[in-house]
Amino acid sequence: MPVTNDSQPIQSVVATSLHAHWKFFLIEGLILLVLGVVAIVVPPLATVAVEIFVGWIVLVSGIVGLVATLRTRGAPGFGWSLLSAVIAIVAGVVLLAWPLSGALSLTVILTVFLAAEGIASIMYALDHRRDLTPRWSLMLVSGLVDLVLAGIIFAGLPGTAAWAIGLLLGINLVFGGIALIGMALRARTLAAA
Repeated sequence: MPVTNDSQPIQSVVATSLHAHWKFFLIEGLILLVLGVVAIVVPPLATVAVEIFVGWIVLVSGIVGLVATLRTRGAPGFGWSLLSAVIAIVAGVVLLAWPLSGALSLTVILTVFLAAEGIASIMYALDHRRDLTPRWSLMLVSGLVDLVLAGIIFAGLPGTAAWAIGLLLGINLVFGGIALIGMALRARTLAAA
């Protein structure tokens, strides 16, 4: 039975769409790049902005949870659901009222994540080294970088809480913006099929 390539029509549609909207991707990429540079230049501002954003998300989720819980008073677990909603509301208010304390908590969570991710990446790389998989050393370096970053952030606590999240967010935004700009410029030259 002959094998057909059914992905051609999909690739054509995607290429046509990218070509038609390449300016939007370019604008988004430029905005991300600018925001990333600002976050890198002024990381405490970006850290507080992230913390306030998280505070609003937690507060709104608590309010929605409270409304939903009060509307279903007879449901099993009403008390626990009510407690959960109240805790979310209190946590959201605390994060918004004392953003630097929230930034410290988020930084500790980030540090734990980086350490765990670093260990997992190193173990993954070592497993692939035995199979002689190419480029396993890049994964090893990535894991080591994660561990070094976790160590730097942890060693500097609580001072690093003021800049760590903002700096890492800025780096992420810069690379995301560059990727979108590159994709947009490539899509601009695609011929509509």
